[in-house]
Amino acid sequence: MATCPECDAEIEIDEDDLDEMEIGDPWDCDACGSTLRVASLEPLDFETEEEDDDDEKVVAAPTGEEGAADDDPDDDDDEDGDEDKEGWDE
Repeated sequence: MATCPECDAEIEIDEDDLDEMEIGDPWDCDACGSTLRVASLEPLDFETEEEDDDDEKVVAAPTGEEGAADDDPDDDDDEDGDEDKEGWDE
């Protein structure tokens, strides 16, 4: 028998559901309503959605001049504040 990591309530699962269950499957705790994920099958263990999201953190893009993307396409690099219009037809 597994317990909810949020409220420590025992989670009852039908034998049919247990046979079809895979790691990562979603499950809702009947006691507190938390959305859980199956963390392991032997022994049966659940984790909260937040714990699962922490494992998939996105790495930020590098900052600084080298390799940094231009955030603002309207931002001009000219000191006089005018856009560089060399080669543009007026």
